[in-house]
Amino acid sequence: MFGDTPVSAVILAAHPDDETIGTGGCVDLFSEVAIVHVTDGAPRDMQDAVRNGFPSRDSYAAARRQEFLDAIEAGGVPAAETIPLDFADQEASLHMPEIARELSALLARIRPALLFTHPYEGGHPDHDALAFAAHAAVELLPDAVRPQLMEFASYHRLGDVVETGAFLPNHGSAEIVRRLDPCERARKERMLACFRTQAVVLRPFRTDEERFRLAPAYDFTQPPHAGQLYYEQFPWGMTAERWLGLARAAWESLGLC
Repeated sequence: MFGDTPVSAVILAAHPDDETIGTGGCVDLFSEVAIVHVTDGAPRDMQDAVRNGFPSRDSYAAARRQEFLDAIEAGGVPAAETIPLDFADQEASLHMPEIARELSALLARIRPALLFTHPYEGGHPDHDALAFAAHAAVELLPDAVRPQLMEFASYHRLGDVVETGAFLPNHGSAEIVRRLDPCERARKERMLACFRTQAVVLRPFRTDEERFRLAPAYDFTQPPHAGQLYYEQFPWGMTAERWLGLARAAWESLGLC
């Protein structure tokens, strides 16, 4: 994956900043890269927008988009295709069939060697929705044009705390641990600093290494782990039970078995 011959990649991220958290240290190593943001990073309830001093959801979403563009520039990332799908933050789970179809069409057009996305870990319902959509999108493609589906580490509940930059140890897929050299680490820190509205949220994320793995064959009819999921502690209107129901309906809608 990080050998001497660069390959093309699509990075599928739930929110502006997720691509930098997961792949900021190595995003410049690909011969071609497209970064797809499924949500605009702005929830409808306006709490995050108001907290950051924005008068409307649209102005907050525009600021988050600009932060991402600033991060790409600060990181000196080669020209990348950046594709916003512009669903509202916290609502990707409600649109899994549409996301899977749009992503499948995009993959058929670009034909990347690799597709990176979030693991299915109950950290954020949008992350889990993208894990589902990535698997479904690849299933919708002919075998000859299917990319290798990869995951970057994100965050999840571990006991009573949130663990960042690591995978849940429940699937047995071998991890690729990439230690960032001083230049790569400095670049990632510059990129993360551009996400000014997310400064508090980003503090727990490390910048000395990045972790990747082949995406496991998830069972999206079961929760990602026992007990309360991390996102269930927030008043977002999403529970594991509701999410699983949406996933089952999406799978049936897409005609997948």
